This record gives sequence, C-alpha cells and structure tokens, in this order.
Amino acid sequence: MVNNYEVLFIVNPTLAEDEIKATVEKFIGLIRENGEIQEVNEWGKRRLAYPIDDIPEGYYVLVYFAADAAFPAELDRRFNIDDAIFRGMTVRRESAKIPDAIAVPEEEKTEEEEIPAAEAPAAAPAEEPAPAAEEKAE
Repeated sequence: MVNNYEVLFIVNPTLAEDEIKATVEKFIGLIRENGEIQEVNEWGKRRLAYPIDDIPEGYYVLVYFAADAAFPAELDRRFNIDDAIFRGMTVRRESAKIPDAIAVPEEEKTEEEEIPAAEAPAAAPAEEPAPAAEEKAE
C-alpha cells in the first residue's frame, strides 16, 4: 500500500558545505529508490528551537514523497544511525496535495513596513497628572 508522507530532517551545519550537500543527496536518493518524490525544499541554515550539542543552527530539508508503508521506519532508522543528522521526523499525510503554507517558508522581514496615516491607529490623548493633595497647615 502506497501512502503520502512528508519528512523534515536537520543536518549538522558545522560540516563542510560539500558534506552537507552529500548528506542531503544521500537521503534524497534513498527516498527516490524506495518511493516517488513529489517535492524537495531545502530551507538552508535556520536557528534551532534549542541548541543541539551546543550548536544553535541546523540545515533544514523538507521532502514530500509517496512510498510503501514500511519505508518510513527504515528512513527513521537511517536518520538515527547517521551522525550528520541532528533530527528527522516523518509524518503521513492524508492527501497527495502539498500544503502551500508549508511548502515555502516566509523569509524574515528585514525592513519594517510603514502603516499609511489613514490606517494608523489614533494616538491616545495624553492624560494630565492628577492634582496633588494640598496639605493643610496647622
């Protein structure tokens, strides 16, 4: 039985660039041999949610594919064996349609967008300080 899957794996970014590419190609080739690749998205280096082995970044790769039901277990086993892979996760998808929101991550915005004056929220009026209570002289 053939199912649709997505796999996200994180490669150690401290490796040489050619070693990172070789690791990515190795796992994409493994998926290609055991199934049908629908889409490959190399996200590149991104900050991890928490450091792994005191390394704050990882090289992310997202692959959508269709394969036999037994293959994801073998893929996870190979992720665990390879020292170049920090983490890997395979998830079964219900439909063959690739989600648009996940396919390409939004790039971080470097410039702040200006809000037109007509759409800008009105400034709150400044409050006057309350008058100080006068002390009675006795």
